[in-house]
Amino acid sequence: MSSLNKYSLRMKTGALLVLVLFILSLLSWLAPASEMDLARSYELPSLEHPFGLDENGRDVFWQILQGSRVSFLVAFSVVLVSLFIGLVIGSLSGYFKMLDPILMRIVDMFYAFPNFLLAMALMAVLGSSVFNLILVMSLSTWASYARLVRGEVLHLKEREFVLSVDSLGAGFVRKMAGHIWPNLIPVLTVQTTLTLAGVILSESGLSFLGIGIPPEVPTWGTLLRAGRLALMEAPHLSFFPGVFLFLLILGFHLLGEGFREFLSPYKRQTE
Repeated sequence: MSSLNKYSLRMKTGALLVLVLFILSLLSWLAPASEMDLARSYELPSLEHPFGLDENGRDVFWQILQGSRVSFLVAFSVVLVSLFIGLVIGSLSGYFKMLDPILMRIVDMFYAFPNFLLAMALMAVLGSSVFNLILVMSLSTWASYARLVRGEVLHLKEREFVLSVDSLGAGFVRKMAGHIWPNLIPVLTVQTTLTLAGVILSESGLSFLGIGIPPEVPTWGTLLRAGRLALMEAPHLSFFPGVFLFLLILGFHLLGEGFREFLSPYKRQTE
């Protein structure tokens, strides 16, 4: 059985979950204006409101969709910033021996702190906002990209196809952009999908603690935070956001693991 057939089900399942939830997040732009109806607070799910109403009588379904939009925005932004910083630092560290000890000590300093605890500490200082959250989570995530890129660059820069262009006088940027970085795509793809899952979980955790996204912005973390206050009276407030959060993280993990297993034969061929 080929690798494609063996791991296609896992990849397709993950891709389907992520795609469906991403499309639903786009539908949040069609959400009607949130109208409060305090007389219907904590109303249980019904045909009119499949996910029920919250403490202010607002539809939980549309708030979940709006929360998914925020989660995708934060996750993709953090990954892009982290990938850029990690790619630059890791490439410089892996290619230039003189810079390697200095840059790797900086990487180790960031890598030594648990991502969530570092993000929580910085958010407590900077305050709750989407921009601050993206900045803080990028600072706590880029080090893993840098270490990965450095290791791959150390290996690839000694390969024949890189040494051949080196003998022709190719500069650092040309060798990186034209020959080394394209070979990093498989490992960076796996790392990115798994990082997306971790970022979404961390964002929800910080928002649940009240130090992530401002409370007035609907996110899955803030919905879970509000739902815990009425867990016995209205369990739907916590249940449905939790299900969406679980499915999205599961989708990214399935996609990442599928990519990892599918691309492992390709990685062995390049070694």
